[in-house]
Amino acid sequence: MDQLTKEAVRYLGYGRNAVDDQTRTMIAESFEILQSIAGRKSIYRIFCLEHLGDNRISFGNLEVQSKSLAKNLKGCDKIVVFGATLGIGVDQLIRRTSLTDMAKAVVLQACAAALLEEYCDECQEKIEVQMRKEGYYLRPRFSPGYGDFSIEHQHYITRMIDSAKTIGLTITDSLMMTPTKSVTAVIGLSTSEENCHRQGCEACSKKDCIYRRDII
Repeated sequence: MDQLTKEAVRYLGYGRNAVDDQTRTMIAESFEILQSIAGRKSIYRIFCLEHLGDNRISFGNLEVQSKSLAKNLKGCDKIVVFGATLGIGVDQLIRRTSLTDMAKAVVLQACAAALLEEYCDECQEKIEVQMRKEGYYLRPRFSPGYGDFSIEHQHYITRMIDSAKTIGLTITDSLMMTPTKSVTAVIGLSTSEENCHRQGCEACSKKDCIYRRDII
């Protein structure tokens, strides 16, 4: 089972349970069609980062108070503001499928989530290559909604990267992203290497890491 399939299985909630052949086939078929219609787009911009004390940080015109984010960004003096999407075609496919085959729609949702994470990892690798040339190392992606980093900051994040114009990503009044298979995140930049797991804290076994985003 390749990594992309493993991620889809994880999103489907199988845990350590075996995946039946029918579901495996559905996953393979879902990835095949998603790969053909996904309109992958991404954007990032780099800002200076200030640590203001009392778990407050500032970048661009945004000030955030978050213990988990401040911990993740400790030692960083710059920050990447990042956005990515699979495009509206994926949403339309899932919506159409849900009208006739809910089970397949659920698998499509899981596969799309896995595909989006893979794309974000690829984007982060490219950013890392560029920033290494400037002497910087990347921390894991940290999205609004992680820990105590309020999801309400989505509006400000998307404005900072002008995501509506650059990649067609908008935020509704209820803080939902459109297209739904999209991500916004910040990535700390530090001149010291901390060996943080590229895929983030969920994939890392170092439970006592001081930069871990799920420790409040």
